[in-house]
Amino acid sequence: MRLALLAVPVAFFAVFFAYPVAAIVSRGLRVDGRWQPGRLAQVATDPGVLHVVWFTVWQAAASTGLTLLVALPGAYVLARYDFPGRHLLRAVVTVPFVLPTVVVGSAFLALLGRGGALDELWGVRLDAGVWAILLAHVFFNYAVVVRTVGGLWSQLDPAQEEAARMLGAGRFAAWRRVTLPALAPALAAAALMVFLFTFTSFGVIQVLGGPRYATLEVEIYRQTAGLLDLPTAAVLTLLQFAAVAGLLAVHAWTVRRREGALALVDARRTARRPRGPGQWALLGSVLLVIVVLLVTPLAVLVERSLRTADGHGLGFYRALTRHGADSTFLVPPVEAVGNSLAYAAVATLVALVVGGLAAAALSRRAGRLVRGFDALLMLPLGTSAVTVGFGFLIALDEPPLDLRASWILVPLAQALVGVPFVVRTLLPVLRAVDPRLREAAAVLGASPLRAWREVDLPLVRRALVVAAGFAFAVSLGEFGATVFIARPDTPTLPVAVARFLGRAGELNYGQAMALSTLLMLVCAAVLLTLERVRLRLGTDRSGEF
Repeated sequence: MRLALLAVPVAFFAVFFAYPVAAIVSRGLRVDGRWQPGRLAQVATDPGVLHVVWFTVWQAAASTGLTLLVALPGAYVLARYDFPGRHLLRAVVTVPFVLPTVVVGSAFLALLGRGGALDELWGVRLDAGVWAILLAHVFFNYAVVVRTVGGLWSQLDPAQEEAARMLGAGRFAAWRRVTLPALAPALAAAALMVFLFTFTSFGVIQVLGGPRYATLEVEIYRQTAGLLDLPTAAVLTLLQFAAVAGLLAVHAWTVRRREGALALVDARRTARRPRGPGQWALLGSVLLVIVVLLVTPLAVLVERSLRTADGHGLGFYRALTRHGADSTFLVPPVEAVGNSLAYAAVATLVALVVGGLAAAALSRRAGRLVRGFDALLMLPLGTSAVTVGFGFLIALDEPPLDLRASWILVPLAQALVGVPFVVRTLLPVLRAVDPRLREAAAVLGASPLRAWREVDLPLVRRALVVAAGFAFAVSLGEFGATVFIARPDTPTLPVAVARFLGRAGELNYGQAMALSTLLMLVCAAVLLTLERVRLRLGTDRSGEF
């Protein structure tokens, strides 16, 4: 049964990830049909490359630690506190996650760089070091911790921690001995995703790092697009691949030692109004962090989309509906909104099917082969988007996989990034389901499919909606691979923004900011809709146990 569930994820991973990446690596390391293994040692021992590797690892670890430190209080507040605007706040913290990295880098540069808000107000600049990079990474990944950890936290039975306190444990001791071990799988999953995203950071480093700082992703792009040195780019891709594979192996080993069945309850029973000055102070501090760190950069983008030469107005938005002879696109730029929504919807469906089947198979005890595939599913998050994009063009150009002219290529590339989020969101909840419930259903004559529908689905459907939201969000904002395969007559929002930013002129920059604002609004509307669906599911009494 488990192998049958894995058939679709294995085929998807092999055809649309392993094959394209292998094709681009082969193109770089084979000359006249012969492999060049000496190139591996030559590049791997280069002092410049070693410096890039060290900075990549260091900034990813620092970004992950800082994100967990800043976001965990927000995860707790949104999971345990019930207050007006709570569901709107969930959508707000997720919006930054879908923004194109080059746009967010520019916004943080305007805030923290020369002539930015801090420079004008207090003469403080943070772009001279790595602080701007770290803060931008926290901005992106705050939602990962809040949604992944908070989703499980909201379903943990608080009675267990209260029982520990009644037995004499202090507040912190009860949390450390009861709640923290239960949250460990979700914490590990969130930390892993944050590390992978910052490990492969590209747009933020390009804008805020300048020539002083470069990650492996930036160096791969420079070697590929700037120097046309495919052999060096191929070696760097393999180095990045090896580092990510090692991290995933360690993560899988530690998670297996900590995961187990948990007592999950309806999230509506765990959220309460804040009580006492301490809880209200915690809520206030979380709201302040969200306003300063997440809302302010978004407000900068909105303000710049309205700032025209004639004052503030909608001139840049009106320009998006026009298509002139000197236009950047073959169609009015506003059509990118519909294209992005259509692509993201298809990509979300693919990610839910592939990721859901994989999570269902991996939720049970398995051998090394199946556990290894769990780690392999995360590799798309740690692989250069440049490599994947070029690989699609090189590998998927011959029958029966000649897809370069097909619209489906874009959502398939976007689904590659969405599948790991679906797996990592569903897996901790699925593994927390008491297996005795499935066994009881089987004893009563239920088939495996019916047992899953009657036992697992009611318990994980909230997580399924969260997974759908993540998949849709990352599909809306995916840029690295899409920029190589999106057709000129059907651009996506991130591709359109990048092309506008790549052209000089106030009109192009203003239209880029206007499209970025539209992307924020579309994402917020979708996330609010998903939140309402999630709440509606929560009112169904059949989902309680």
